[in-house]
Amino acid sequence: MKIAVLPGDGIGTEIVAQAVKVLRALDLGLEFEEAPVGGAGYEAAGDPLPEATLKLAQEADAILFGAIGDPRYDNLERAKRPEQAILRLRQVLQLFANLRPATMYPELVGSSTLRPEAVNGLDLLIVRELTGDIYFGQPRGIHVVDGEREGFDTMRYRESEIVRIAHVGFKAARKRNRRLCSVDKANVLETSQLWREVVTQVAKEYPDVELTHMYVDNAAMQLVRNPKQFDVIVTGNMFGDILSDEASMLGGSIGMLPSASLDANGKGLYEPIHGSAPDIAGKNIANPLATILSAAMMLRYSLNQDEAADRVEAAVRKVLAQGFRTADIYEPGTTKVGTNEMGDAVVAALA
Repeated sequence: MKIAVLPGDGIGTEIVAQAVKVLRALDLGLEFEEAPVGGAGYEAAGDPLPEATLKLAQEADAILFGAIGDPRYDNLERAKRPEQAILRLRQVLQLFANLRPATMYPELVGSSTLRPEAVNGLDLLIVRELTGDIYFGQPRGIHVVDGEREGFDTMRYRESEIVRIAHVGFKAARKRNRRLCSVDKANVLETSQLWREVVTQVAKEYPDVELTHMYVDNAAMQLVRNPKQFDVIVTGNMFGDILSDEASMLGGSIGMLPSASLDANGKGLYEPIHGSAPDIAGKNIANPLATILSAAMMLRYSLNQDEAADRVEAAVRKVLAQGFRTADIYEPGTTKVGTNEMGDAVVAALA
């Protein structure tokens, strides 16, 4: 099985190195091939997603992705900016379903800004549609109207796009606690009115799953008011982007949350949900656990290695129970370690 390793920019190289270290320790015979992407891709080939990198991603069984972005590239034309690489990968590979679990580890309850009773035992999953919505809708641009500039983007969804992501949400809920909350803005947006109608129609195929609907502004409030009310949330691209980042902080740190972006056949791109954090790059302080947990999701969803995935997740729990912490989750009485040391601790825990 071939893994395309795309570290990207900033801390991406450091955290991906730890995930690869853990995967190698499993001795599964995986083949790893690395390629530049994002700002690194631009430096290497004048394109954030060089042709060779895209070819590798297309040929691989799965993709392990780090993070992209750096202020040095902010003034480039849009097509050359680092973030365009991940958007193009999602579009070309048809990675339409983004799974973002938010889990509270008992050892990290004190790291959350919410009261312990609000987050202790938290286990929710956000299913985000990833290849439609306002990020890809046309027309878009900036033009001059009556002597001043006007920016415009288009939010749009086809019925078939909503149907396929709804099925992902219902199937995920069926494997968990059989509750699905669909998040939209149907009181304002025609796009969301269609979304709600289609999700409600798909629900008839899943009579064993309880479906509820919630407006996105209320959902944002409820995530910090009573997050444990949710089991699975399914929503569109833009709303999912915002809500999943909000949910990441429920667990104490954005450095703890993995994600999987899947096509219709189970091939996926796996990445932590945090950014490239260039301000701390190269300082050996970034938290690699979200990337390591993303590798566990890769083992489970794309490589059919459930037992190996369980081992990695158990190793992460063991490391936290042993008191090892990177700076973002450090508390008095625990042991502060760096990026490399945390990776080494997970490898040791695998044994």
